[in-house]
Amino acid sequence: MVSAGAPVARVAAVASSNIPVISLRGVSKIYGQGEARVTALDGVSIHIRRGEFVAIVGASGSGKSTMMNIVGCLDAPTHGEFKLDGMDVSSMDEYQLAQIRNRKIGFVFQNFNLIPRTKAVDNVAMPLAYAKVGRVERKQRALAALDAVGLSARAGHKPSQLSGGQQQRVAIARALVTDPVMLLADEPTGALDSHSSAEILDLFSALHARGRTIVMITHELDVAARASRTVRMQDGRIISDTARAAALSGGAV
Repeated sequence: MVSAGAPVARVAAVASSNIPVISLRGVSKIYGQGEARVTALDGVSIHIRRGEFVAIVGASGSGKSTMMNIVGCLDAPTHGEFKLDGMDVSSMDEYQLAQIRNRKIGFVFQNFNLIPRTKAVDNVAMPLAYAKVGRVERKQRALAALDAVGLSARAGHKPSQLSGGQQQRVAIARALVTDPVMLLADEPTGALDSHSSAEILDLFSALHARGRTIVMITHELDVAARASRTVRMQDGRIISDTARAAALSGGAV
């Protein structure tokens, strides 16, 4: 298991499947003061349950990136309450937040963010190294994560030896390796061609079918259509929240 600090471990021990993975109540984010004041989020409330695949959609300036930063514990709301897996993160210090990000959230970025001269298996194992997991266990879990995304045969390859789609699969494996409560994907197909994009979206669908909670930030409606729930944002507010299918239950990958 990934090591964690006492505050994380205590809450994790009592976490229930009935507790939303994400709970925002009246969350606002304000930047600047006076004439330079900008309200990036304006009283947003939303709950995302375990096993949901949610796409957060909006044009540039809609607030979706600010929402991602708050949900990913990369920024704090100015007003309102945010709970991640039942934990009120607003009272946590930077060390505790770093633990939460490493253990509870699997990040997937548009540009992969892989270490160039490092093998795929070692890229995937990196979050476990930060969590002080032993070398042997790190490799075993990294190989299992690569197998889960269909890339175990490329474990010894460096990013430059992989296609864009394969690099994103490595990035998804890295996000999975800590067994997080949520995958948070920021424009995950933005740097890919249409064929690779379809493969990555198929992979997300497969992970969702096995019980993974996925939150995907995108400006593309056709990409958002692959999720089971679409939240549309405009001017810092949620303007629609539509579920297309019941959340699937089952064991996580």
